[in-house]
Amino acid sequence: MAKASRNLRGIRQGLRDLHGVLLLDKPLGMSSNQALQAARRLLRAAKGGHTGALDPLATGLLPLCFGEATKIAGMLLGSRKAYLAECRLGTTTTTADLEGEVVEQRPVPALDDAALEQALASLRGRIVQVPPVYSALKQDGEPLYVKARRGEMVDVPPREVDVHRLELLAHEGDRLRLLVECGSGTYIRSLAVDLGERLGCGAHLASLRRLWVEPFREPAMVTLAGLEQAAGQGEAALDAWLLPLSAGVADLPALPLDESQALAVTQGRQIPWPGPLEQGRSAAFSPGGRLLALVEPDPAGRVRIVRGFNLPGS
Repeated sequence: MAKASRNLRGIRQGLRDLHGVLLLDKPLGMSSNQALQAARRLLRAAKGGHTGALDPLATGLLPLCFGEATKIAGMLLGSRKAYLAECRLGTTTTTADLEGEVVEQRPVPALDDAALEQALASLRGRIVQVPPVYSALKQDGEPLYVKARRGEMVDVPPREVDVHRLELLAHEGDRLRLLVECGSGTYIRSLAVDLGERLGCGAHLASLRRLWVEPFREPAMVTLAGLEQAAGQGEAALDAWLLPLSAGVADLPALPLDESQALAVTQGRQIPWPGPLEQGRSAAFSPGGRLLALVEPDPAGRVRIVRGFNLPGS
């Protein structure tokens, strides 16, 4: 009730009740939250959130969720992602990227394709990784980077992550250009550090660009400058960049419902699962094509609502 009241207050103050996903090309040097707030101001959206932080030194795809779409932000956070990364060999830093202070410099050995492939191969698949000390991961309710900046000793436990693809695109001097596809929770900075250690010279992440986030494999991104230009053309031009909430669940099977089934789901009533049980978690749609909920079959073969959506007109 409190959230609904805040949302209504925002609408009364001239903000708009928008629902959908915007694929922002986050600029260099801006935090994800700063980028979100800038986009939200331009859209005049009453409610918004992002789907997992990109470091200020990273650019590229940052899906922003508005209105009811904020309910799938956590799902997008756990999605598979792809990056274009550049590592600089021979130098390690406190933050594992070029923003930190230099910790150590070592000579870079002569590296042929076989040596590079051997090191890269060891970092593919299900691997154990230690996240950077300077990260937004929380310990005792506080981000690790806050503790690190105070000079505290931070013990970061290792964890398993999935690296689906790690490919060398170019090798020029002390620079490696890599294509990375990975699962949720993977730190590309840690990959750069681990790769440097395997090559015997250390390394840090020099640049990073996120290419895609499932299900947005070929994203049509907009920059903040593009949004500003659209804002000058009116709300219709701005809203043209907003994808429907259904685009964010496009990788899930669709479950079409008839009128009575759709009414039951919107009212939270249990009904028999209307499709094949092996279909699993699905996006339930009304006869008019509106996304109603994320659902899955329960052990008794009935519809269990995982997340309901209160979209206008649904």
